[in-house]
Amino acid sequence: MSKNVYFFGGGKADGNESMKNLLGGKGANLAEMAGHKDLRLPVPPGFTITTEVCTYYYKNKKSYPKALKEEVNKALKKIEDLMDKGFGDINNPLLVSVRSGARKSMPGMMETVLNVGLTTKTIPGLIKQTNNERFVYDAYRRLIMMYSDVVMEKAAGIEPENDEMGIRKQLERIMAGVKKDKNAKTDTDLSADDLKSLCDSFKKKVKEVLKKDFPDDPHEQLWGGIGAVFSSWNGKRAISYRRIENIPDEWGTAVTVQTMVFGNMGTDSATGVAFTRNPGNGENKFYGEYLINAQGEDVVAGIRTPAPINEYAKSEHNKELKTLEETMPKIYKELFAIQNRLEKHYHDMQDIEFTIEKGKLFMLQCRVGKRNGPAAVRMAMDMIKEKLIKKETAVMRVTPAQLDELLHPIINPKVEATKKPIAKGLPAGPGGATGQIVFSAHDAVNWAKQGKKVILVREETNPEDVEGMRAAQAILTARGGMTSHAALVARGWGKCCIVGCGALHVDATNKTVTVERATLKEGDWITLNGTKGNVYVGELPMMDASEENDLLFSFLKVCDSIRKLKIRTNADTPDDARKARQFGAEGIGLFRTEHMFYGKGAEEPLFKLRKMIISKTEAERRAALEELFPHVKSDIKGTLEAMEGLPVTIRLLDPPLHEFVPHEKDKLEALAKSLNISMEDLAKRAEGLRESNPMMGHRGVRLGVTYPEVTEMQVRAILESAAELIKAGKKVEPEIMVPVVCTTKELTDQLGLCKKVYKEVLEKYKLKAIKHSFGTMIEIPRAAIVADKIAEIAEFFSFGTNDLTQMGFGFSRDDIGGFLPDYLNKGILPADPFQTIDQEGIGELIKMGIERGRKTRKDLKVGICGEHGGEPTSVEFCHRVKMNYVSCSPFRVPIARLAAAQAVLRK
Repeated sequence: MSKNVYFFGGGKADGNESMKNLLGGKGANLAEMAGHKDLRLPVPPGFTITTEVCTYYYKNKKSYPKALKEEVNKALKKIEDLMDKGFGDINNPLLVSVRSGARKSMPGMMETVLNVGLTTKTIPGLIKQTNNERFVYDAYRRLIMMYSDVVMEKAAGIEPENDEMGIRKQLERIMAGVKKDKNAKTDTDLSADDLKSLCDSFKKKVKEVLKKDFPDDPHEQLWGGIGAVFSSWNGKRAISYRRIENIPDEWGTAVTVQTMVFGNMGTDSATGVAFTRNPGNGENKFYGEYLINAQGEDVVAGIRTPAPINEYAKSEHNKELKTLEETMPKIYKELFAIQNRLEKHYHDMQDIEFTIEKGKLFMLQCRVGKRNGPAAVRMAMDMIKEKLIKKETAVMRVTPAQLDELLHPIINPKVEATKKPIAKGLPAGPGGATGQIVFSAHDAVNWAKQGKKVILVREETNPEDVEGMRAAQAILTARGGMTSHAALVARGWGKCCIVGCGALHVDATNKTVTVERATLKEGDWITLNGTKGNVYVGELPMMDASEENDLLFSFLKVCDSIRKLKIRTNADTPDDARKARQFGAEGIGLFRTEHMFYGKGAEEPLFKLRKMIISKTEAERRAALEELFPHVKSDIKGTLEAMEGLPVTIRLLDPPLHEFVPHEKDKLEALAKSLNISMEDLAKRAEGLRESNPMMGHRGVRLGVTYPEVTEMQVRAILESAAELIKAGKKVEPEIMVPVVCTTKELTDQLGLCKKVYKEVLEKYKLKAIKHSFGTMIEIPRAAIVADKIAEIAEFFSFGTNDLTQMGFGFSRDDIGGFLPDYLNKGILPADPFQTIDQEGIGELIKMGIERGRKTRKDLKVGICGEHGGEPTSVEFCHRVKMNYVSCSPFRVPIARLAAAQAVLRK
């Protein structure tokens, strides 16, 4: 028969810190604090009912195992013996608290009941014991408020008409009325008679609203509390929090029943919360708040302003209040020593709860403290220096999301907490941004030139918007997924971006955007939180989260000493390459030749590219390519030079040609004039480029097969750039990558062109050899299946996971907004496959491709260059399947460096 109840107290404990799965975080840590030979702290005795009972409770129509009642009574008797009190004893009553505790901290998400055991029969005995009638009735009114709310309403499944009609709100209004009548500023100003009368009013209101008497039996209260805590595991808040934090439903919560100690027994009593280090910035300083004559709920409820525990914890809000160090110096010294012991014992920053009862300190809880990104990195590095933890532990302490906070400006969190978002979309580009609304790329550029901060709001973006996207502080679109154009470009730049915000109705013609009943117009200010996907009206203050960069780079060096995977970047310009190098990129995994035709300085090369695209004959095309060649070569050469000998994978022209055809009349006229053709002829040629399904049409390698001169020009630009840099005494390592390949013969065809150009470049520059390699992008399922044959030609594979996912699932990545949210909400898919690699399906294709490719070519170099390259779960997958590198946008390189190190350490 399994044990359902674990006791702690009197310097002993049945459990310990390693039993979090069974006892929950709270129960395991209380057992550790109470019973570990190196601690044995002043913990009020109690017992924990296991998470297995919670699982049983839900599987058996909210009933308990048969043995539970007897085990609870035995544990209760142990507490009574230690405390020399009796639960329900009318002369010397024992009171207990009933609290939740999942294996992972879920602060405030489940329920707690304090002062259980107070009844009309035990109240006189407690008054006699404490000689403090006011304290007893204050404890009783708290029990009525908590119990009626948690047990009698929520756990009973009673749904009030609205929040204001909930029993707790109604009781709070009664109390507020009494305070007003008595001219009492705070709860502590109410007398014993006031509180006694208040308790009677509370019980009448409970009976009126909930149609039941408030229970006057201590055992009924106890079991009601236990059931309510188990029920709160499936409360709305708890379920929502589990979704956000990816906590499994089947874990369940434990219930801890613990002797009450009271911080509300007068001016020699208090309660507080503290952290062994500052959770806001990571400084190694004891930090916390406390309230005299209060219970724990008062500190977090915000009814009274808590005082700082020491000088360091003072802020603008509490600087006039006396510190615990000043008011109770002996207790502070004892608490300070305990927090030191706890941090040394757990080797991590602790969040602790304490109560002082009539001058005696008690420890009620300790847990690993939550912290923001800068604090997490600082603590990890400081603890390595202090020899508190090893570097491997430090690397596992910082989450990728925390690291990301150090790379982007963020909205001031204190201000954001007071604001309600008007809309929510997909968080495509991290950080925060604020600016004035504009509806076109043209306006974004012009307004930015005038020094204005703008946010580009579009139904969706396309490549022609790229200049405006660059000029804007942030991008907000009504349509599109996490790998839509806007999302991909924004992430590449580390720019704040929210996509797929379906609540927006964008009217670009009239320059308005409507959200529900509110209409915003051009020039109105909005603020975006790209990390959460929240949109706010107005200009919210920003703060720089990158002040810890020296610390960040030191931390990343620790990561580098552990990881096996190389980290490359997706970069399209020399500027991007330099930025990526600053973030520690070890090469470029994807240089897209077409991206030089977007953005800054692109007008002239884009015009020449368009001439090539619209050309009708090979002669016309070759002439246009000759004009285009210097631009392509210049960008490639600059990028190779910026990477200082590191490998650079250059993908040959990939997108469908019609994407580059202009829509504006003046640009079309200029193009027609340059080619010496009529507008009608131009329109016919442009129409001839249109395809029903361009993503599967005339693009990538197919362009090179039908127009060999296009491949020749690009390969010549790559090899001549390399040759000139070699002649200048510089190291280079270009890798020529052919995209959208599905058969070996396509590669054979293109390799023939490369060899021809290579020979010509060697002769031109009088060189014996240029170090380079020839490979392909695996982005078509067929290519993964025939990878053994493709590896006969290709020296490297780069998995293009965006297109591989698109073709593997048969999902258009730009049109998933209409159905993917429902797939995720209904659990049809566990995650967005464009955000994290689908290991069950697409992952198997990747594994097959690697295994088959390496059977043919043992030294085959393999990486990925889709957006998944900077996503932690996908990086871990790449480590597991023994890839050589992952490639991601420059701003994701630090995340990938951390994820790759964690992949080594995670078993």
